[in-house]
Amino acid sequence: MLAVRLDEAIEKALDRLAKARGSTRSAVVREAILQYLEDHEDLELAKEAKARSRGSKPLAQVRKDLGLDG
Repeated sequence: MLAVRLDEAIEKALDRLAKARGSTRSAVVREAILQYLEDHEDLELAKEAKARSRGSKPLAQVRKDLGLDG
């Protein structure tokens, strides 16, 4: 269980969104948190991949290296 305090403007916006979706506040907040966690994980994976990469090459060089131009 988690309790979160929201200011009135956020609470009203949350209520409008939940109503428009035919959902509940809890469902909307749960979905938002899950999306945030997935985005954060994707960002961390991208940072790790970038750190492991050996740099980048222009597309023309990659094509040449693979023997695609010629």
